[in-house]
Amino acid sequence: MLIPRNDYLNFLLTWKDKQVIKVVSGIRRCGKSTLFELYQDRLLKEGVLPNQIISVNFEDMDNERLCDYRVLYNYVTSKMTPGMMNYIFLDEIQHVPDYQKTADSLFVKKNVDLYVTGSNAYFMSGELATLLSGRYVELKALPLSFKEYVSAFEPNRNLEELYANYVYNSSFPYAVGLKNRREVRDYLDGLFNTIILNDVVQRKKIQDPLMFKSVVKFLFDNIGSLCSPKKIADAMTSKGRKISNHTVENYLDGLIDSLLMYKVGRYDIKGKDYLQLLDKYYLADVGLRYYLLGSANADHGRILENVVYLELLRRGYRVYVGKIGAAEVDFVAQDEEGNSEYYQISWSVREESTLKRELASLESVHDHNPKYLLTMDNDPPVSYNGIRQRYALDWLLGNVR
Repeated sequence: MLIPRNDYLNFLLTWKDKQVIKVVSGIRRCGKSTLFELYQDRLLKEGVLPNQIISVNFEDMDNERLCDYRVLYNYVTSKMTPGMMNYIFLDEIQHVPDYQKTADSLFVKKNVDLYVTGSNAYFMSGELATLLSGRYVELKALPLSFKEYVSAFEPNRNLEELYANYVYNSSFPYAVGLKNRREVRDYLDGLFNTIILNDVVQRKKIQDPLMFKSVVKFLFDNIGSLCSPKKIADAMTSKGRKISNHTVENYLDGLIDSLLMYKVGRYDIKGKDYLQLLDKYYLADVGLRYYLLGSANADHGRILENVVYLELLRRGYRVYVGKIGAAEVDFVAQDEEGNSEYYQISWSVREESTLKRELASLESVHDHNPKYLLTMDNDPPVSYNGIRQRYALDWLLGNVR
């Protein structure tokens, strides 16, 4: 099932034929390879000839010999069509040691439009980032948005039922076409173990995989809660599993590098300063939380908060946890020009005491930037002294501001 990824496709079209490397990063199986397929189809429809497109997926065993950067360079250049633009796609490039040498050599050619993907944060770090500084643009891909997920089903389906399936059965594109929960679990099991074992345990040389999995479970169960390495270490120690703060930091670095989890720092709204202590962590896909921990004790409000966080990333915001005095605002979202919007997330505010509590955080912010209260209450839009309460599913679909 090919689900349109129009925002991502438009990004690639915007940068088509421009002399920058197009880098698409994102967690495994979030749809990067399929995006390349959709884009290549578009190129063909616009008159690009098949021999102008050269595509290599490094997770295909048939291409294992190309994981030497010299062999790869020779292979690609041998396939290029002289006198025409060549659209070169190198998928999961992190499997090629020193691939930046191939990328840089291809980049300097006038008839090359180069696209690469990678499934972790560190493949675009260090030497490559230095070598290609100013020469690339990056699209940070995520699994399906709720709007993209809904587009895979017949119109007029019940939105709340679709949302429940979206968070429970995963937002990974392939999972949409699976027939039942057992198939979804088997798929997520393989994906989770590949990320954990290949992208974290091996790379970070983790010696105690069972302890690591305990920390992962703790984080999955505490999405949206303020955490620190010490807090996590203390939680493990209280269960009889002693672990150092340094080891926890190593685990967290690995999870963030794998793009399985996102760390969100705090921002002092009044002082306009970034705070160093205590962060929140969110998952790239909350379906993995249900896969690992089941549905018992799931905090639906926190899960909605996770979904909103990812959507803000998709919309191009830099996102922080807001602090103002003793109050906390769930998200401060800043656009490219530094303009801020404030978001408070709650499953329901139909109880007056809950509404009052959620509004209080936003009311403590005295600037004139937009303020939103997103809930699952399917009520008409309403404002409280400039604070806009919106139905979260309408907001996720882009139907309201």
